[in-house]
Amino acid sequence: MNQNLALTALVVADYDEAIDFYVGKLGFALSRDDDMGGGKRWVVVTPPGSQAGLLLAKASGPAQTARIGDQTGGRVGFFLHTDDFDRDHARMSAAGVRFQEEPRREAYATVAVFEDLYGNRWDLLQPK
Repeated sequence: MNQNLALTALVVADYDEAIDFYVGKLGFALSRDDDMGGGKRWVVVTPPGSQAGLLLAKASGPAQTARIGDQTGGRVGFFLHTDDFDRDHARMSAAGVRFQEEPRREAYATVAVFEDLYGNRWDLLQPK
């Protein structure tokens, strides 16, 4: 049996501002943007070379809105692997991505924590 993780939903405040961040600053591809009616869209962004993506889900209602930017209780909840840490760290920094720390060389990877436009914490890492 073969399985893979295809999509992870990420609650966002606005589709277009989220697309601007993930495509414009992180370099993801806009894989889908389908109008579903009633103000809802099926928006998927995908990192280069990956088959897994993020489903950008616009919050509906106060419970979902309250979770924007804090889907993991302040922990790093998303892990973006790269084959060239220095290249991507420099490109993302130049694009205005906010890193919370200087890059660290750990036993498992070169890593630095950054925030998305809503404050969700991510690791940019190049595994060893």
